[in-house]
Amino acid sequence: MGVQTGELTMSSQTSQARPNDADPSGVELAAKGDPCILSKEALAFVADLHRHFNARRLGLLEARAERQAGFDAGELPGFLSATAAIRESEWKVAAVPAALLDRRVEITGPVDRKMIINALNSDAKVFMADFEDSTSPTWDNLIEGQLNLIDAVAGCIDFRSADGREYALRADPAVLMVRPRGWHLDEKHLFVDGQPISGSLFDCGLFLFHNASALQAQARGPFLYLPKLQSHQEAALWEAMLTRAENKLGLDPGVIKVTVLIETLPAAFEMDEILWELRSRIVGLNCGRWDYIFSYIKTFRARRAHVLPERAQVGMTAPFLKAYSELLIKTCHRRGAFAMGGMAAQIPISNDAIANERAMQRVRNDKQREARAGHDGTWVAHPGLIPIAMEEFNKVLNGPNQLDRLRDDVEVSAADLLTAPTGTISASGFANNVDICVRYLAAWLDGLGCVPIHHLMEDAATAEISRAQLWQWLHHEGLSLEDGRSIDFALFDEVLAGCAARLPQGGLPGQSRVGEAIVILGELSHAKELAEFLTLPAYQHLP
Repeated sequence: MGVQTGELTMSSQTSQARPNDADPSGVELAAKGDPCILSKEALAFVADLHRHFNARRLGLLEARAERQAGFDAGELPGFLSATAAIRESEWKVAAVPAALLDRRVEITGPVDRKMIINALNSDAKVFMADFEDSTSPTWDNLIEGQLNLIDAVAGCIDFRSADGREYALRADPAVLMVRPRGWHLDEKHLFVDGQPISGSLFDCGLFLFHNASALQAQARGPFLYLPKLQSHQEAALWEAMLTRAENKLGLDPGVIKVTVLIETLPAAFEMDEILWELRSRIVGLNCGRWDYIFSYIKTFRARRAHVLPERAQVGMTAPFLKAYSELLIKTCHRRGAFAMGGMAAQIPISNDAIANERAMQRVRNDKQREARAGHDGTWVAHPGLIPIAMEEFNKVLNGPNQLDRLRDDVEVSAADLLTAPTGTISASGFANNVDICVRYLAAWLDGLGCVPIHHLMEDAATAEISRAQLWQWLHHEGLSLEDGRSIDFALFDEVLAGCAARLPQGGLPGQSRVGEAIVILGELSHAKELAEFLTLPAYQHLP
């Protein structure tokens, strides 16, 4: 199926205004797209989900804000007394389907056509097609991504590159999973009864409408990754929405299986509860490490005692991250669910053999640590890392997974999850955060959501760490660099002003948007309040 998209009917500068092409059904489009994807039936399906669940979603977003206000006032996240019975009682989630029993290496990436083919043809067990952190949500990217997934599920996806190379799907591809956008994001191009639809409902609803029956017939899902949950109530909302989707589409109850990313600090205290709310369909939890570090910074944005050192010093061996990883393994295996490891962001370095070996050794060490700790599988962002990750898990696994490793030796307290590691902030680390934010944001504004920078695959989650750290460092007095210079707005403005000159001057993804990215980062860093997500204000700059 070819990709066909229409032109936008409304500019990004006016995207929050009511569209003009109102439909009698209450569904209004602010852009044109392929009628296969945006058929009346498909739009009616997602509109039904919106009408049933959007008010509840908005209420949960308000609850997030109220909870954060409590953290800003000095409260600490903790295990919930009201749900102690769930944590203390014995129960299991539903059985894992055969297609997901072996997930020792998963590869993730955006929903562009070539990426989907290469990832499904890789030696990874699973490919997570990502509408969230690694996709810039331009209208064209979203609609083309849905079309690409229809072809992938049908087994007929192909691609011809500009240099004439042809790509096609092999006979036995990796298992497909899809990650929609989080509950906090709206889709500004589709309105239902005058309200923008949730990005989650748009991405997930369209994917399920077009592919769920075929995937059920193949015994391959549909399978989803659910991002950025902050509470078990948000998991309950996913459960209700997916149950309704199954009913509306005539699917078997519980056939939609999900893995939840534990990538926010509040959710780390509610892992049992999240598993419980989704117990008929959840197959695992994932250590979304980069977003988790970002969430730690955001949760403790007002607390000087929880300021983190520069990003390079905050690794998974830090005590608070080790505790989070091991608690996830123990919790999941007790309940019969998979405990998935985190992303290796490194990419091969083709022009420097010594630097490449150092980078690959870091990957080996990380995957060895995860496998030995009891994780059932892990993530990579580049196919060149699959053999390394696979080798380390093959050394440890005696079967397809490690569900039998209960980790009863692990005891994690609230303090273990909350205590910040010590470290420093170097001048190069400070400037690196600025440069990464600008480079990533420029590419994102230009339609690329996954960008190689300094031999790491940066996506929205890793860029968020850099952005949130800059804000945190600037808004707490008395912090200084290793060389003794104060961290203040004069330093930030100086480093930001020199950013364009430091960046590569040719072939940089999003080169034409660097100036715009510098302005956005400056505004966000000077703001009195830390923006919840970089992508919320930046989204208004997208077509």
